Amino acid sequence: MNKIATSQHNNRLLSLDILRGITIAGMIMVNNPGSWSYVYTPLGHAQWHGLTPTDLVFPFFMFIMGVSTFMSLRKFNFEPSRAAVWKIVRRTILIFVIGLTLGWFGMFTSGLSQGESILVAANHFDTLRILGVLQRLALAYGFSALLAVIVKNKHIPWVIGILLVGYHLLLKLGNGYEMMEQNIIAIVDRAMWGAEHMYKDWTPAGERIAFDPEGLLSAIPSIAHVLIGFLFGKLIIENKDNHTRVEKLLIWGTILAFSGLLLQYGVPLNKKIWSATFVLVTTGFAAQLLGLLIWIIDIHKKERWSRFFHSFGLNPLIVYIFAGVLANLFSSIRFNWQGEIISIKGFTYEVLLRPWAGDYLGSLFYALLFVTICWLFGYILYKRNIYIKL
Repeated sequence: MNKIATSQHNNRLLSLDILRGITIAGMIMVNNPGSWSYVYTPLGHAQWHGLTPTDLVFPFFMFIMGVSTFMSLRKFNFEPSRAAVWKIVRRTILIFVIGLTLGWFGMFTSGLSQGESILVAANHFDTLRILGVLQRLALAYGFSALLAVIVKNKHIPWVIGILLVGYHLLLKLGNGYEMMEQNIIAIVDRAMWGAEHMYKDWTPAGERIAFDPEGLLSAIPSIAHVLIGFLFGKLIIENKDNHTRVEKLLIWGTILAFSGLLLQYGVPLNKKIWSATFVLVTTGFAAQLLGLLIWIIDIHKKERWSRFFHSFGLNPLIVYIFAGVLANLFSSIRFNWQGEIISIKGFTYEVLLRPWAGDYLGSLFYALLFVTICWLFGYILYKRNIYIKL
């Protein structure tokens, strides 16, 4: 991690930072409701097939990560030099390890809150979840960046096509579109890590099984996802005029989204398996939104409304990590309130918000309050010209 001078950010496309900030703020908000029992439908993930607004935030961030990957690898001339490969491998390992550490920290703080000793609470490695959001980001970034320096840019579309078509065939042959223990994604994860190291999810029938929405096999289409963002990064750099950028982003974004929506009748839209149509639709929507933001912010200079998201966009991963740590602390630190032991989160939602705002609105207000606290952390970094890169 390092501190970067502000001057390096002066020539950035502001809309990229804003879109990145919107997605991070969105990820934090949907991950931290006051109560998981009271979440408005648009703020929850689709149970299986389908798409909600919440299902867009993670893939939007991965799309922007692909755009940024193109920009960061330009200085290496997209060649597999020792410096380029070391940077990619180092960043991949660092993000993956931080994801594992966050998972361990959650189990550690939860154990302490339940009265376990420090040694016992720290020793839940037998049930530590191996994969997760940051681990998915690490794998998608690492493999896509390596492909970007090994394969010529003009051949990247073929790589994307092979990855998505090959993944679809794997799913068709291995019950991949069915939420069941015999799903090939779950089979691969059980073989690699064991069920005790996997996320437990609910089937549409109400059965809880070991199924990880960030599974190892479903990292394949996420690599294609980042590579599509990479190609849009190429489009942005090669077209210096913002009006041309907007035009091409909207055209290609519409083509991708429309293709995915048409193909969903044979290849269901599904975030939990990161289906090929999910890749096409979400990257298409992300490109369209980026084009719209360039038109609003970079062309027409209507940026005052977006300043809140700027702090998230300049330090995205460190703010996300801060949110993960804070969420665990708020859920685990407990105190006595009127004879009842309650957590900081429980007190804020149950005592301060729910009585007057109600179940659902109180849960949303807690999420918004949590996002505001994370924004304050990001804003302090921003005001001190601290930009932390992993």
